[in-house]
Amino acid sequence: MSQRLDHVYGVILSGGAGTRLWPLSRELSPKQILHLFGTDSLIRQTITRLTKRIPEDHIFIVTGERLFEEIRNHLLTEFPPCKNVQYILEPAARNTAPAIALAAWIIMGKDPEAILGVFPSDHYITDDQPLLDALEKATEAAHDGYLVTFGLQPDRPETGFGYLQQGEPLSQHPGVFRAARFIEKPDLEKAKELIQDPRHLWNSGMFVFSARVLLEEVERYLPELHQALGKLATYSSEDYERFAQQEFCRAPAISLDYGIMERSDRVALIPLSMPWKDVGSLPALAEFHPKDAQGNVAVGHILQEGCQNSLLYSDSRLIAAIGLEDLMVIDTPDATLVCSKERAQDVSKVVARLKETGAQESVSHRYSHRPWGSFLELEKGSTYQVKHIEVTPGKRLSEQLHRHRSEHWILLQGTAKVTIDGKEDIVQANQSIFIPANAHHRLENVGKIPVRLIEVQNGEYLGEDDIVRFTDDYGR
Repeated sequence: MSQRLDHVYGVILSGGAGTRLWPLSRELSPKQILHLFGTDSLIRQTITRLTKRIPEDHIFIVTGERLFEEIRNHLLTEFPPCKNVQYILEPAARNTAPAIALAAWIIMGKDPEAILGVFPSDHYITDDQPLLDALEKATEAAHDGYLVTFGLQPDRPETGFGYLQQGEPLSQHPGVFRAARFIEKPDLEKAKELIQDPRHLWNSGMFVFSARVLLEEVERYLPELHQALGKLATYSSEDYERFAQQEFCRAPAISLDYGIMERSDRVALIPLSMPWKDVGSLPALAEFHPKDAQGNVAVGHILQEGCQNSLLYSDSRLIAAIGLEDLMVIDTPDATLVCSKERAQDVSKVVARLKETGAQESVSHRYSHRPWGSFLELEKGSTYQVKHIEVTPGKRLSEQLHRHRSEHWILLQGTAKVTIDGKEDIVQANQSIFIPANAHHRLENVGKIPVRLIEVQNGEYLGEDDIVRFTDDYGR
């Protein structure tokens, strides 16, 4: 890593829920942590890419408080685990300008010379060398006060992306240009016109700039946001927790492009040509799997007869499809979506309606990863819940208690050491143990194979946040 990159920090934006990828993506299991696009999740791919130039402890993930635990669990579960990345929690979701400004404010407090490289967590890039080379160019320009964005060479007329127009070159920075203008997402005819001019590039949503310069532009163009950040700086840690959301919500909910980049006279552009996909909606799944002679993409347990140009995706169950044309059928254990391809962007409307009714299917899957293993929700009522839990050999749950529920564990496989209020027992397959409410307890897999057990919870409140942790191997 060159000396000029010593003060570079990677900022990964990971607050989105990926609603257009429902039912695969959920609020607490968004697309960036799913294993749909290669062997690693998209957020893990992003971290791996950045650590080729930036130390892991210089990488900050910006997310909301509700999603933070899921992302951290996911990254600790991956191998090797991402133990040194840092997290910035948005007090409220206010779009990308407030999120990035908050990251700049926090990181500049640690390093006044900080240069930020800002990247979404859901981009799929198969050859990252062009981006890594451009990062060094962008860092040099950022040291000279430019707000650098990246434009991608288009390979088709695309109505789902905004465009950038490449301006005059910066003589002191080879390969870097002025950004002449930002262009809103066009209709198809306009998109066809734009790609005839090689100066028109897709807007990638990736940026590099000095934290100090960005905050100067925030003060200039978004004074309410600047004032909110200044107010947060006056609070003690205790008061910050109480008032951060209130102050942050006074800032405009606006994207960095609209709020700063389209208005500033410091914007520079680096054109990039590389294999890149913005995994924004369900039809993108078809780009990662082969098509048959009729244009169908079938993933999972599929039986189809006479279908054309359809996407059939099963998480586990059999899908039998007959005579479908230009349709998507996406099946998961708790939800099934049937949708015409041309209405793919409207999937987010379904999610919005589910949220209005408080449906759990908009929030989470029944299956959830944890640093120690995983659990699958089998059944849930108002006062009971049944889970299948798997604990990896050598792993243990935190020492914890629950205020509102008791638990009954029935071991199906393996050998576990269970500690309840200081008393240890070895529990094996076909044995069970009861944990009363308010009892300190812990389970550890002391065998060579996964421990599998059925957990039956009983109580007036069954939320995952009814956990008081005392000691935890994963820093939760």
